[in-house]
Amino acid sequence: MGTVKALGGVLLVIGVIYCCFQIIPPELTNYSFQDDLRNIAMVGGANPHETDQEILDSIMKKAQEHQIALAPEQVTILRIGTPGAPAVYVGADYSVPVSLPGYSFALHFTPSSGNRGM
Repeated sequence: MGTVKALGGVLLVIGVIYCCFQIIPPELTNYSFQDDLRNIAMVGGANPHETDQEILDSIMKKAQEHQIALAPEQVTILRIGTPGAPAVYVGADYSVPVSLPGYSFALHFTPSSGNRGM
């Protein structure tokens, strides 16, 4: 009976470690992508001559670098602020499929610049 419990415990630990290896990488990628969105929003807000299309191209390039499947329709770009203090808000909405043995689901992410003006 003790060996069955020990074997069950080892299998449980292995299962938890496997789940972590499937879930943690997309979480870290999202964290890094959100940091990139903040930088893009700061540059876009500091440069009023940068067009929305240039900002979108920057976002799509960063998504591709992080291997995130992102369509232009999933990106939000808002110009906010006053003429003296322009700001840009950028956000994205995407999901990453995760497959575990016997169970599949999607992790949903909505990273944004968090810069909605003052």
